[in-house]
Amino acid sequence: MKVKKAVIPAAGYGTRFLPASKAIPKEMLPIVDKPTIQYVVEEAVEAGIEEILLITSKGKESIENHFDFDMELESVLKNKNKQDLLERVQYVSDLISIHTVRQKVQKGLGHAVYCARTFVGDDPFAVLLGDDVMYSDQPVIGQLMEHAEKSGCPVIGCQEVSREDISKYGSVKYSERSGRRARVSSLIEKPDPEEAPSTLAVLGRYVLTPDIFEILAKTPRGVGGEIQLTDAIKTLADRRQVEAYDFKARRYDVGQIQGFLEATVEFALRREDVCDRFQAYLAELLERD
Repeated sequence: MKVKKAVIPAAGYGTRFLPASKAIPKEMLPIVDKPTIQYVVEEAVEAGIEEILLITSKGKESIENHFDFDMELESVLKNKNKQDLLERVQYVSDLISIHTVRQKVQKGLGHAVYCARTFVGDDPFAVLLGDDVMYSDQPVIGQLMEHAEKSGCPVIGCQEVSREDISKYGSVKYSERSGRRARVSSLIEKPDPEEAPSTLAVLGRYVLTPDIFEILAKTPRGVGGEIQLTDAIKTLADRRQVEAYDFKARRYDVGQIQGFLEATVEFALRREDVCDRFQAYLAELLERD
């Protein structure tokens, strides 16, 4: 199963970041000096993805602009001999071939993925959610792609979470588990903690096959009155083998303010050009308090 296409849903309102997200897409809020969406796109590129479809909505044009050429800006940077900044700007523009389609009515993640059916065609494809930014030696979506190629099955990316937190995610019910993989028998979207079949949570990365679209077309609205991707994958697991893969990564839920702040601090501390002064500032701040 060779995966060359990826779908990145980016059509949500970003209500947790209001008022900032009123005029700026939450996907464009920066972690240090890169918008969150760029971290997700870079993960896909590093894993070998060749084409990306962004599912956007009204007011998200700045996401498209970020990955497009800006000849005027490049000319200014070149004339001012700011070669380092010029290379950073050109790097983003040259990163990958990006397509876009609008989700005109926001009916949930399942509907957003369904909007990609023409782009995907008959190919297997990856799905990366922008609210999950990963830090890992091997790209997380690459870990899933590797497992999908070996198993020939659709794969959902998972990690263990606390029983208390499982209500925020899809919970995996599995019939067998060995090492990092588990065979999915069912999924429950955002269950009450006491009703969750396990604490293995679905966390923003998927490798899917095109037969998911037929299922999505018939999937009724679920939790939150939305068409849930989790519900469609549950149906898919009734028809064919689907596996969960416990990926290796430090995951940041940047759709939440706490996760966004953690990502900002930790990515800054990994940056050689800012880490020393920033670490000294944090130490001074702790002493001051």
